[in-house]
Amino acid sequence: MLLFRLLFDANYKMKIKIYIYILLACYIASFLRLFINNNFIVSIIGSLLFGFFIDKRLSYSIEKIILSGFFSCFTSFSGFIYFLYKVFNQGDLMKFIIFCNLIIIINLLVMYFGFWISRKIT
Repeated sequence: MLLFRLLFDANYKMKIKIYIYILLACYIASFLRLFINNNFIVSIIGSLLFGFFIDKRLSYSIEKIILSGFFSCFTSFSGFIYFLYKVFNQGDLMKFIIFCNLIIIINLLVMYFGFWISRKIT
């Protein structure tokens, strides 16, 4: 059955192609994130670009590749999670709550700013 789908189902081939492009976008974003090597700057740039592209009228496949592939790896909060884990283990709960909320609020504001820029351009 799988062989039949691979050989004759054009829609199935298109889905496989989109998944491969999503994987490539994830690899590119991960390497770019490692190249910049600053979690705060990566998060700000990623949130700004995410806000910019979320308003655009993109095709379904391009939207999935950019939003689900590239930005999911580029704006990941894994660097912040380690930082917050260290703060939490020090026993300073108030500092942990403040930093966690500050990270989320700053990224949401930057994302809104990117959305606003996108609206002003188009």
